[in-house]
Amino acid sequence: MTVLFDRFEDDPVTVARRLLGQRIVRTLDGERLAGTIVEVEAYLGAMDRAAHTFGNRRTARNEAMYLPGGHAYVYFTYGMHFCLNVVCGAVDEGVAVLIRAIEPTEGIETMRARRAARGGRGRRRDWPVGALCSGPAKLTQALGIDRDLDGTPLDGTGPLAIERRRQRRLPDRCILTTPRIGVSYAGAWADRPLRFCVAGSPFLSRPVAVGI
Repeated sequence: MTVLFDRFEDDPVTVARRLLGQRIVRTLDGERLAGTIVEVEAYLGAMDRAAHTFGNRRTARNEAMYLPGGHAYVYFTYGMHFCLNVVCGAVDEGVAVLIRAIEPTEGIETMRARRAARGGRGRRRDWPVGALCSGPAKLTQALGIDRDLDGTPLDGTGPLAIERRRQRRLPDRCILTTPRIGVSYAGAWADRPLRFCVAGSPFLSRPVAVGI
């Protein structure tokens, strides 16, 4: 029996840590495209200079971030990429968790075909599994996620869901924590340890140096 993840109501750091090891599922043309979440980043809302809702900014683009926890926030960036976030907390709180990387587990050949269809350097149908979803833009390409899914509930009633694979969160010894990636514009907030990764995973968007 499939059990859905439903612990979205807490703060983004808590939700981010809980999401590691859970399964995200995209149903596309009747097929399940799925993977285990291995890398996330927490965005803390109005006080967080890296968050789209910093200073309680509210626009058509980020409106989904103000939904109650358990919805998708999908945004378009750099004029070419989509990124998937899990909204958490309470309605109007404006906090979310960016899904940065997953370990593909279902629908791998379809994911390969979708990545290859993007053209340019991505035109290859032999993508190694480790490179299919090792980044926020890569995973949205592979899973067919775009702005049409912005605001979609993650409760299994639509094309996106998060399934519970773990009853308890990963222990701290299994989680690596680093600053977030690509938020140098955020001043001191760029150095906050708000990126969380499954230790030892070969599916991360960027390796994590250990023991330095």
